[in-house]
Formats: sequence, C-alpha cells, structure tokens
Amino acid sequence: MRPIRLPTTPSRCLRLTPSSSSSSTTSPFLQTTARTFSSTPAPPRQKPSYLTVSPEVVPDYPYGRLRWYKQANQGLFAGSKIRFGNTVAEKYRNKSRTTWLPNRHVKRLWSPSLGAFIRTRLTARVLHTIDRLGGIDEYLLGSKARRIKDLGPAGWALRWKIIQTPAIQRRFALERAALGLPPKEVEGGEGGEAALPSELAAEGLTSEDVLNEVDLMLKNDEEFMIGALQEGEVIAAETESEAVEGATQDSRDIDFNSEELGQERPKEDNSKPL
Repeated sequence: MRPIRLPTTPSRCLRLTPSSSSSSTTSPFLQTTARTFSSTPAPPRQKPSYLTVSPEVVPDYPYGRLRWYKQANQGLFAGSKIRFGNTVAEKYRNKSRTTWLPNRHVKRLWSPSLGAFIRTRLTARVLHTIDRLGGIDEYLLGSKARRIKDLGPAGWALRWKIIQTPAIQRRFALERAALGLPPKEVEGGEGGEAALPSELAAEGLTSEDVLNEVDLMLKNDEEFMIGALQEGEVIAAETESEAVEGATQDSRDIDFNSEELGQERPKEDNSKPL
C-alpha cells in the first residue's frame, strides 16, 4: 500500500516554529506550523462625499428621490437602473429569468474647487462623460435640465457643495461681468445695494422696488428705454408721439363728422381688378 501524502500549505502562509536539534532528521510533513496574522488595522475608507453635506442647508432636489432602484440616490447613475429580462437557450429556446445591474464603480475624483478628492459611486457612462468634460466639477456644474435630472439627490448635494467654494463664486462673478450683468447681491451682507446703479441708489430704491416696477411695465405692455437719450433723440421721440396722437385725433374727427351728416365712413375697396 502506497503511503498517503499530506497536503502541503504554501510557504507564504506558514511560519515554521523553532525546532529541536533533531529537526534535520525529522520529516518536513511532521513539522509544526503556525499561520501568520497582521495586527495592523486596515486603513479607513473615505466617507462618501455627498454625506458630508448637511441636508438641511441643501435646497430641495427638483425631481425628488428615486422610488425604483434606490441605490441611484447614493451616487451618480445618470438614470441607469436595474433591468429585467430573459436569457434564451440557443438549442431549445428555453427562457430563464435574469437581471442586469448597471456597470457601477466606486471612484475618488479630484475636485480643483474643493482642493480634495470626491469619493462617490458612479457608472462607467458617467465616468466617460466626466473624462470628456475635463473633471468632476464641470460635470456637476452642468445647467441643462437633462444634466440636473442625471445628477440625482447625491449629485445635487455635491453640486451645491462646490458652488459655495470661493473659486466657483469668482468664476460666476467673471461670467456675469462678461455678460454685462451687475454683481450678484449677497443676502445679509454689507453693501447689498451696490448692485443697483448710483442714480437708483441715490433715490433710495431697492432691487425689489425695481423688479416690481419692471413687472408692472410688462403687465401694461409699456416700452422700455435702455440708456440715456440724447437731445435729438428726445425730440424725435416726442415728434413721433405727437404724430401718432394727431393721426388718432384726425380719425376721431372724421368719424364724428360722418355721424353728423348721416353718412357712413367710406370703406376701402380691396378687390383686385380683373
């Protein structure tokens, strides 16, 4: 009968115990071994970045939390959900029920505005879009309705977090200046009326008063005059308004005279000659 050979354990998992002086003559299968363990604790994992934002300060997400595939509420899934279907056998066409999960990953992406890494769960499709746009900040700052819907509640919280950074605030201020818009007023800050022109501020008007006046003008279909008019432009405007008023008065006089004479106002003949 052949001897039974005991299974060996890889040397990387074993540590030989000190043997006696007769260890050289002892079979290696009879040596006592001990498994090695590390006492060093595992490095802590970074907390998902969207959880670092207090939900009390973040505005409500316009599309609400997802009711199906709720895992998408905790990452950037861009509308990807779990799919259901059948796998069909090639020979007998037998169907077996199965599911397909999104191609999701956990990544740490660098945010220049925060100066730190953002750890989030996202799909491969979102990761490709982030690489194409040039960073996680550009993806989160998208302003189209489709992008806002793809962010989800977690992306909405991250978007609010990076918008509060000084770097993004300076970027928005430069964009407003390039468009010719006044600087945005800071609620509760000093110099909040600096956004108004000096003429309006001297009259004691606030931005709310100006907006109310604009709304009233829109309601009454009034014309807006942008910029200061020169002397010639003022005269031309007055002359045009006087001409319109004169034409209206002449039309009224003709109607009045026609009624006195009992004649009807002649109608224009719009028929085309044959």
